[in-house]
Amino acid sequence: MWAEDEARLGLKPIARRVWCLKGHRPRSNGQSKFASLYVFGFTHPATGRTRTLVQPKANTGTMGVALSDFARWADPEGRKVLVTIVDNAGWHVAKALRAPPNVVLHYLPSGTPELQPAEPLWPLVREALANKTFPTLAALEEPLARRCEWLADHPHVVKGAVGFHWAVRLG
Repeated sequence: MWAEDEARLGLKPIARRVWCLKGHRPRSNGQSKFASLYVFGFTHPATGRTRTLVQPKANTGTMGVALSDFARWADPEGRKVLVTIVDNAGWHVAKALRAPPNVVLHYLPSGTPELQPAEPLWPLVREALANKTFPTLAALEEPLARRCEWLADHPHVVKGAVGFHWAVRLG
């Protein structure tokens, strides 16, 4: 059993609290650019395995691309059934969505993001971008890809966040 979710990351900085000396004001980065990218993240709660794909937008077409990429990565021979938990985003439930034949989507009830095992993946991704500004989406994409690769290489970190007890048992 796998879980999938998307996150929007953009040029507006992710602000975090920082330490500073008493009497000194910490410096803060800020900009009001609203361009963004979407990260499609697939995670296996039982093992912490993760696959991410950065896309320019989130819609039915990019969801289909992400599902195909995931299916080729998770099961290159196409022999397994990949049950994937998704929320009810418009591009997940669209009639035009074409999932690979070995991917079965299981929909969570509406309005229950706390049940989505992939949701806790996003603070792990965003942490590498906190308190930084990027002039362009291309400049943002490189550290974002590096962080996603690091998380893929450290499944024990991911499992600690996404390893919901019920999802691990189903896994």
